[in-house]
Amino acid sequence: MPKHLVVVAGNIGTGKTSLTERIGARLGWRSEYESVADNPYLPDFYADMRAWAFHLQIYFLGHRAEQYLAAARDPRSAILDRSIYEDVYIFARALLHMGNMAERDYLAYRRLFDLVMGSLPSPNLLVYLKCPVEVLMERIRRRARNIETGISADYLSRLDSFYDKWLQAYDLSPVLTIRTDDLDYVHQPQALEIVVQHIQEKLGGKEELDFRAGQE
Repeated sequence: MPKHLVVVAGNIGTGKTSLTERIGARLGWRSEYESVADNPYLPDFYADMRAWAFHLQIYFLGHRAEQYLAAARDPRSAILDRSIYEDVYIFARALLHMGNMAERDYLAYRRLFDLVMGSLPSPNLLVYLKCPVEVLMERIRRRARNIETGISADYLSRLDSFYDKWLQAYDLSPVLTIRTDDLDYVHQPQALEIVVQHIQEKLGGKEELDFRAGQE
């Protein structure tokens, strides 16, 4: 069985960690997660984005590069909670447009990002989780993380627009898009099996359209 590298992408609250955890357990894959609870910069960033944006992006770049390299060395297939590409094409770009990252900092970060990317493998599949902003806001409210209290619907909408632009040009791997407001793979085992089936079909070279609940 060939080894695969799958990355899970999507806006804040789309269910990336839940899917990564369940796919890893279901298929026996290595699972890597985004640094949230142990991130030394995230609380400061949400309190003052302009002061801490560059520091946070540099931290995430190093953290995710380490995850990619560790996954590449592991003989098992791997699934990663958020892709390294989102750091630059979604979050850093949004910070620049919002005036929370200076252009010189953004350009310095981009040079480092491009250098790091030259040493990392491309994924075999990008799983993109998509969900309406109003549902994301409700999920963020329910999970009640102190560091996320400042997240607004406008910010999530801005990120959503950057995701659309990025995916239009993305060509490093096949993309599987999942609407997570319609597919509850956390509480419904049959929904998880649908996701597993579509991931395996994509990795096997079969072309599948984006799918919603009930579409086999």
